[in-house]
Amino acid sequence: MELSSTPRGERIYIGFFGMRNAGKSSVVNAFTNQEIAIVSDVKGTTTDPVYKAMELLPLGPVMIVDTPGMDDEGELGLLRIEKCKEVMAKVDIAILVVDGTLGMSDGDRMLKKMFEERNLPYITVYNKLDLVQQRVGKGRTREVPQDSIWVSASDKINITDLKEMVAHLVVDPNNGRKIIADLISEGDIVVLVTPIDEAAPKGRLILPQQQTLRDILDTGAIGVVTQVPQIPDVLASLAKAPVLVVTDSQAFKEVNELVPEDIPLTSFSMLFARYKGDLGEAILSANYLEKLEDGAKILISEGCTHHRQCNDIGTVKLPKMIEKTTGKNFHFEWSSGDSFPDDLSTFDLVVHCGGCMLNPREMMHRIRICQNAGVPITNYGVIMAKMQGILPRVSAPLLGKK
Repeated sequence: MELSSTPRGERIYIGFFGMRNAGKSSVVNAFTNQEIAIVSDVKGTTTDPVYKAMELLPLGPVMIVDTPGMDDEGELGLLRIEKCKEVMAKVDIAILVVDGTLGMSDGDRMLKKMFEERNLPYITVYNKLDLVQQRVGKGRTREVPQDSIWVSASDKINITDLKEMVAHLVVDPNNGRKIIADLISEGDIVVLVTPIDEAAPKGRLILPQQQTLRDILDTGAIGVVTQVPQIPDVLASLAKAPVLVVTDSQAFKEVNELVPEDIPLTSFSMLFARYKGDLGEAILSANYLEKLEDGAKILISEGCTHHRQCNDIGTVKLPKMIEKTTGKNFHFEWSSGDSFPDDLSTFDLVVHCGGCMLNPREMMHRIRICQNAGVPITNYGVIMAKMQGILPRVSAPLLGKK
């Protein structure tokens, strides 16, 4: 597997923030040893966040994010600042780049406060050490706190030390949570039901299916992959019963009928609600569906921006299923990719995808936005199970786990 094939949602996100012309882009290029960002003496050269997936030793797969200056001006400047705030919601580590020739500004202090309010680990980097030393002489720069460092992006001074500081800050973004590995043991059989329909990518499995299968294999368990019609033959052919059947949520009804009650059943989407989000919140929030009034407003949100099919799950199937189950008419809105409303006060329910393309910090950020607004947020698989009356069965294998 190529290093670049590590999914975005499984990478460590490192964001570079600061004022215009502090040298963020130069520090990014020195840090990565690549010309990722455009460097210029003109203020505001970086106009939108720049993302670069790469392998960075000793950290492993990372996503580097270079952001616009937080002191950007005008209407476009305000939009760029909002983009910076969006980046803060997803990064695991923040690098605050300060112009060392000027020292800490009010804007820099504002950024530090924002990091601290978000419990975001950060390092303060005083850039332009070469220019400072030209003025005051070598070895005469002022001391900085333990969580800070002097660097020169242009002369590559202390860049290796900065990397070491970042490496020591990195913790497991998933807080030890696994997709499925903690539910199974070596030698266990897990059946994965992966329908091949118009929504399935040609020649490959969708990402949650790939990642679940890999987690099974890493555990030393046995993954058996099948489609819905073959389930009876698969179960009959196994020397021992599977410890778990995992299905695409859209096939819940058929799979529930084909898999005996004594065999645990769940879905990929529910596994990911537990892995990256809050499964308990999703289950509680699914119960709000039956309480919604006619005309209520529902946001359906996805973490990716895939090409929509004519019978797309988020824009077509889910709305139809929700209205048919409740017998009510609702007002639906949609969001996808990086866009997620900061103001949810007008919504009555949020239904989110499994979030395989989002990292855990961003998924939890979205959940907190909903909780702060008092808006229930559930998950595709959870609400489908609720509507089909099988939520107790398919959540049982996951409850009480991490």
